[in-house]
Amino acid sequence: MRLRIDHVTLAASRLETLQQAFAETGLTTDYGGTHSNGITHMSLLGFADGSYIELISTLAPAQASPWWHTHISGDGGLCAWALEVTDVAAEAQRLARLGVTVDGPHHLHRLRPDGRRVEWDLAFIGDHGPGALLPFIIKDRTPRDYRVSPSVSVRNTELTGVALIVLAVDQVETAAELFCELYDLASPVHADWPELGLRVAIFVDRPFVLAAPLAPQAWLRERLHRFGPSPCACLIGTSDMALSLDRLSLTPASDWDGRQVAWFATPVIERNRIGIISV
Repeated sequence: MRLRIDHVTLAASRLETLQQAFAETGLTTDYGGTHSNGITHMSLLGFADGSYIELISTLAPAQASPWWHTHISGDGGLCAWALEVTDVAAEAQRLARLGVTVDGPHHLHRLRPDGRRVEWDLAFIGDHGPGALLPFIIKDRTPRDYRVSPSVSVRNTELTGVALIVLAVDQVETAAELFCELYDLASPVHADWPELGLRVAIFVDRPFVLAAPLAPQAWLRERLHRFGPSPCACLIGTSDMALSLDRLSLTPASDWDGRQVAWFATPVIERNRIGIISV
């Protein structure tokens, strides 16, 4: 089946911290307003392909959030990812028939600063929290460009969209079996990425990679202990790696399974492991 990333979400105890960090990197985000729960608000970096990076926090510091509270209160960064589907109810029913826990569909909305109401349907799937290991599924009720349009800071640039999500898991083999069953995928390629301390399962031509810690003291082991299975890295596609390296604050590029990857070097973004990958 078609698997298209709708967006990936980063959480922090203060939205302004993430907004400033992205702006310092040259990726200024657009404030998107308050969610229908009345507790969380967001800002986003929208790309030409329709995908986006969502920054989320609570309106009031230390306020309990109904979504991703542990990530928000603990400045956990990457916390969720979503797939766009044509019919949320139908996809939720399909997954439920396969024995997956499904919460939804839900009809939600947020009010943009310009007063425009954005509406969508979504469903949370799996047992690890909303969009943590398994992606939540989403479909717009209002026109797509109400929810996201290319941000000025990336419009008409070489940055194409959210290209790859790395998902932290305890065991790649077990998680890979689940993804293969749910999405009718061919078996992944297994490899070690020692420079990041990861054991990975790569699904060819799919927008996600499963990753487990190679060693007991690996950084990913601590992240799994604090936040459980959830996204641990996000890579934005670039059509011109040389240009991106020249104009953005990035580490030197390295090779990942035949593709060039570089990471943003701004401290807050670096800690959240956001980077770019050649497409």
